[in-house]
Amino acid sequence: MSRRNKLAKFAELSTLPNVYENFANDDKLSGQGGIPVDLKDQWGDQHFGNDHPIVLELACGRGEYTLGLSRMYPEKNFIGVDIKGARIWKGAKTAIAEQLNNAAFLRTRIEQIEYFIAPGEVSEIWITFPDPFLRKGKSNRRLTAPRFLDKYRSLLQENGSVHLKTDSPELYEFTLETLSTYPHAELQYEDDNIYAKPLPLPELAFETYYERMHLAAQKTIKYIRFGFEKIKPAAS
Repeated sequence: MSRRNKLAKFAELSTLPNVYENFANDDKLSGQGGIPVDLKDQWGDQHFGNDHPIVLELACGRGEYTLGLSRMYPEKNFIGVDIKGARIWKGAKTAIAEQLNNAAFLRTRIEQIEYFIAPGEVSEIWITFPDPFLRKGKSNRRLTAPRFLDKYRSLLQENGSVHLKTDSPELYEFTLETLSTYPHAELQYEDDNIYAKPLPLPELAFETYYERMHLAAQKTIKYIRFGFEKIKPAAS
């Protein structure tokens, strides 16, 4: 993609009614027209206009899972999160064209997600084919590293789940190992080759751009679902 094309997409993002952006290491968020907004704990009321469950897709890329889920579950709201503006542009434009009013996009670093999503505001989290960060010393950047699990545990409602879909055996094994030692984590399901048998969830049938590439390369697709024990209030 040419730089000029990217810049045009970045400029158009600020005009879209279903995109919110954060560009700095702070808690400032802007919506359509660059107008400052505060949606933390207000996504249902202020953007979606309802009290339906909210589902996040982290590292959403082009938003293929966000879009697929929003089509399948019109009674839920979905927010795709990614820092790559040109990728989010594709998902946001598709949602507008298809009038998927239950799909929105948040352009920010996932490390800052708690600035924009309140504790207990989310019912589910999907992580689909994230960068496994295989280089030595990069494991802390994996989206199932303990520092991210801390965030998910806070954001999720009681009985909420996190779904990981990946082709990476390293990320799959890393996640299982991390969950085995992370306090209060509850492994709900694991499968190192989901297409070798009937799918446990219909949502797993969605294929992203990257998944199609992995399948063409004869890679197996792996899936983990987990949650957390209820956070007990501190003793007074």
